[in-house]
Order: sequence, then structure tokens, then C-alpha cells
Amino acid sequence: MQVLHIITGLKRGGAETLLYRICQFDKEYNHTVISLTGTQDYGKMLNQINVSVYALNFSSSKINFFGLFKLYKLIREIKPDVVQTWMSHADLIGGVIARFAGIKNIFWGIHHTNLIKGESKRATMMIVKLNALLSYLVPKKIIYCAEKSREIQELIGFKKTKGVVIQNGYDVNSFYQDNSLSESFRNELDISLDEFVIGHVGSYDPLKDQKTLIKSFAYLDQNSFNFIAVLVGMNLDNGNNALVRLLKENGLIERVHLLGIRKDILTVMNGIDLFMLSSISEAFPNVLNEAMACGTPCITTDVGDAGLIVGKTGWVVKPKDPKALANASIQALKEKQSNNESWGQRKDACRQRIVENFTFEKMIKKYKEVWVANG
Repeated sequence: MQVLHIITGLKRGGAETLLYRICQFDKEYNHTVISLTGTQDYGKMLNQINVSVYALNFSSSKINFFGLFKLYKLIREIKPDVVQTWMSHADLIGGVIARFAGIKNIFWGIHHTNLIKGESKRATMMIVKLNALLSYLVPKKIIYCAEKSREIQELIGFKKTKGVVIQNGYDVNSFYQDNSLSESFRNELDISLDEFVIGHVGSYDPLKDQKTLIKSFAYLDQNSFNFIAVLVGMNLDNGNNALVRLLKENGLIERVHLLGIRKDILTVMNGIDLFMLSSISEAFPNVLNEAMACGTPCITTDVGDAGLIVGKTGWVVKPKDPKALANASIQALKEKQSNNESWGQRKDACRQRIVENFTFEKMIKKYKEVWVANG
């Protein structure tokens, strides 16, 4: 089977990672990728595993009619059995052009939950509303990565009979518990092994709500809670003046390490005691799965399917509540200090939950079942 993936871009992100992993691990089908923008981070990686990648170099501000024609020609040349689109812009553009090119087996991929007025881009919100109308005509099935995502999109107007939920999967052989990695990470940052370290991995974005994260750290600091925090991801570095200013205003410069983009996420997840997700909107947050696969307990806001991922292994609190995040952190530290056996059991339960429920093998199998059953 020839599968053509059309995606908005190939920078590092949740949907982009999943697309790469499907191409990497599935040896049965032939996969080709078209990026509406550039090849970015994953373009080279896809080429390295012998996946053809085409970049249309669309800008974010205007429609490129030459690019649309090129997309049409590529689809006609590739002659895919299945077109799988990823994210709203690709669902719209890739789906419509694939239809014009004569492809019937089109599957949309939706990887967000709710878009928030004032935080999400207005153009994206308009595209989602247009996609709701087109969902009756363009895709055979709409693949959601989370139950909550399906629920919210169908309230917007997406066709209910076309919805299928395939939860994200993870390579549990690449994310695992390793005490030597924990030690090397802490040595690098000059953090002692007995310090309680809270970690956060993501990009600097209003939807990730790092302001509430910082407020929770401030609350801990004001209540004499001894901790160190590490923030990892795009623009979570000392070049982000707004973030640095916020840390200074809350007296947290000595407590928080801004590490920016790192490729050794396995090491980071092993180096921290507790992972914290502060988002106000998510679908199926990958970082929770990566942390838990490394045996790292998590605190998360109740967004998307985050609560489903964590289950009883961690703590789930309402969004935009810094005190709730802080109080959960205090509970975690008390458990670690007072009952090391209980903490060890919690760490084991974190990894076991991912191994039993959210592996790549299960995810890829489900995608292929949808493609075949509806192809």
C-alpha cells in the first residue's frame, strides 16, 4: 500500500513525531511525506530512513497558488492508495487538493482539543470551522488522537459518524528508567542527587501556560519548599526576556534552569523527580507518556486526555491554578521523603501504564486497520 502523508510542517512537535515514527517503524507499507512548509527538523531524519519528502514552502500568511498546483501534480504522480493528512491546515489544503486529484481514501488527523479565543491564532480557528463543514464531503474518516478531541470537534460540527480515536503511541524501548542518566544530568547542572527536581518540557506558548507554572514555583518558594526546576524546549532559554523577567519578579532565578532545546529528552526525564504539565489546551500530550515511560511521576492539568494517560499514577488538577500545581508537588515530595517504597511503586506503575496501553505497535496497527477497512 502506498500511503501519502500531508502535514503542515516538519518541525519538532507531537504530530510530527508520530508521523516520523510511523514511517520509521512500519516496514510493510510505502510512505511518502509532503510538507506544506519546509522540511525543518524531521525532513532530514525522514530522508535518512529512505522516506521521500517534498516541501512546498508555503508561507504562513498567504496562499501559494503555485504550491497548490505543485501539490496537485505530486499527488497525481505518486498515485497513493491512501492520503493521511496531519493537523488543521493540512486537513483543509491536503484534503481538498487530494479530492481534486481524484483520491477518495482521504483520512484527516486532528491533534488538538479546544482552540482558545485570544490564545489560538484566529486563522487557525477559522480553518477549523471551515473543516467542520468540509468534514461531510472530504475525508472518509477523521482520526482523533484523544477522546476529548473528538468530543469537542463534534460539538463544533465535525461529522460524528466519521470519527475514530487512535491514541498516540510511544517507543518504550527508547524511553526507559536509567539511574546513570539521572546522575549525569544532575552533574551537568551541579544539582545534588538529594535535591527534588521538577521538570517541564514543551515550547514557550500561551497554550502551555508557563505563567501559571512559574506562579506555582513562586508559591512553593514562598512556602519554603526546597526544589530545583528545569525548563526544556523552544524559547525556554535565557534569550527569552519575558520569561527571564517573570522569574526575576518572582525571585526564582536561582531555582530555575532554562535549558532551551535539547535532544536528550531521555536524559532529562530521568534526571527529574517529577514532571509538570501546566497547559490550558492539549489533545494527547506526548511529554506525559515520555516522562512516565522513564518512571517519572507526573502532575498535569486536566486537559484533553491527560487525565486518562496519568490515571492513578500521578496528580490531575484544574488548569490555571498555580496553588493546585504547587500543592500536588508538595504531596509528591512528602511521599518521596517519607515512604521511598511507595514512591518506587509509583515510578514502576508509571512505566507499566505506558507499556500496557500506549505503545507504537498498538498505534500503528490501529492506523493500518482504519486505512485498510476504509480503503
